[in-house]
Amino acid sequence: MEQLNFKRYPIPIKIKENKRYIFDIIRKKDILLTPEEWVRQHCIHFLISETKYPKSLINVEKQIQLYDQVKRFDIAVFKPNGEVNILIECKAPDVSINQSVFDQIAQYNLKMNSTFLMVSNGVKHVYCHINNDRTGYQFLKDLPSYIPNQ
Repeated sequence: MEQLNFKRYPIPIKIKENKRYIFDIIRKKDILLTPEEWVRQHCIHFLISETKYPKSLINVEKQIQLYDQVKRFDIAVFKPNGEVNILIECKAPDVSINQSVFDQIAQYNLKMNSTFLMVSNGVKHVYCHINNDRTGYQFLKDLPSYIPNQ
């Protein structure tokens, strides 16, 4: 797979029936290796290794009800009190980070009410802080690191 703009993480890959699978340490199972899954797994390892979020606070690919449709977010990082702290949308490396990607995560965030957003195609990462009044956002250089007991 393509080299991404993340540190190199020791993510196990195996071949089963001529298909490549990558191990997801959150879901604790092998997942078919697609370009988007490659990015998603790197985002997970980034959260755990670089920003120190505990695995127990991370959810991957869970369904949410948005209006009359069932959607699936890529990654959500929760606060210990159950509120969503970070919502992450992952795209394949060849997908541009553009307005439609931001519209997608903004729609999900109507339901999730996250404090921070991250959008990544593995090459480019964009981080935002949602204003307290939920009417705007501020771009950030990085995501905040995990602080226990907050």
